[in-house]
Amino acid sequence: MFTQEGTKPITGEQRAFMTGNEVVAWAALAAGANIMYGYPITPQNEIMHYWTRLAPKYGRGFLQTEDEISAGFTTAGGVLAGKRAFTATAGPGNVLMQEAMSMAEMMRLPTVVIVTQRGGPSTATVIYSQQELNLTCFGGNGEGLRIVYSTSSHEDLFHYTIKAFHTAWKYRFPTFVLGDGYQSKMREPVTIYDPEARGITMAGCQPMLGLPGLPGVDREPAHLRNTFNLEDELYDRLAASIKDYQAMAPEVTEWDTYAIDDAELLIIAHGVVSRAARAAVAALRKAGVKAGYFRPITLRPFPEDALQPLAAGVQRILVVESAHGQLERQVRASLYGLATPISSYLRPGMGITPEEILRIAQHEG
Repeated sequence: MFTQEGTKPITGEQRAFMTGNEVVAWAALAAGANIMYGYPITPQNEIMHYWTRLAPKYGRGFLQTEDEISAGFTTAGGVLAGKRAFTATAGPGNVLMQEAMSMAEMMRLPTVVIVTQRGGPSTATVIYSQQELNLTCFGGNGEGLRIVYSTSSHEDLFHYTIKAFHTAWKYRFPTFVLGDGYQSKMREPVTIYDPEARGITMAGCQPMLGLPGLPGVDREPAHLRNTFNLEDELYDRLAASIKDYQAMAPEVTEWDTYAIDDAELLIIAHGVVSRAARAAVAALRKAGVKAGYFRPITLRPFPEDALQPLAAGVQRILVVESAHGQLERQVRASLYGLATPISSYLRPGMGITPEEILRIAQHEG
């Protein structure tokens, strides 16, 4: 994992001032990632750039593939070989990786993908959006048996990149860190740390192929299947994976709240927009409006059990996102049958400020 001298990339805790893409590279090093497979696409490129500068110093590897399809499949191959492998992409690249990630769902491969959302559809802009929620959560031709963390800050990027490697290998489901172009490019203070310094023990990784011994005699066979001949074979495999996913969900689901004890208005946002939502709630409180905020950190599995009682106790709900209802649909599905009115402020591909949310909340109130 480390150089011959045994040096770690980070010792203890350190304060830094860097871009979000730099944060991801350092977090992957701290998490013990062995290799990155990638193909250039904005705004992800600097994750690759920083990784290739840093990785050789600590005995880690990198392979630039011919496209994102290959990056996804080589990441799966690295995992099969027992490497803590990862990749990063955005927009059209995220689309192209869905076949590999769908295979990873079926074969229960602990792949890790960093997604830096950009505007869509297609090439669109290379700047920013929250339009890859649907794609990242449910992009494969399966049941969406994935873990998706939505980050709002550089602290989040560092923490959840490390956590993604742990969660992926512990539960063996594809795991995504859903950032965005704003986080990728902006600089802000961040505390980077060695996981061991915080008592974090990373889940181990080991080869899934080429194991010693005779399968069925010396050890259990791996059964890493992607193709099935009969419907009932597929059903049995999916039923077992769905059962595992449902059992795992309460352990990995995360959310954040603010000022919810007496809230009459609940503002729901994720990712970088949740920073604006929290600031708007503080301003609304000063203006005498009993507002609170709810931020889903895991978009998949979605924290519906935490949201439902909060939503039932308020007078109205406002969903705010830089997409045209991708988060709103998740919220409405989670709250189906609830009488609390839900409205939304939808700005696909556009940044959202606290002042905008404040204006909308006061106008609708």
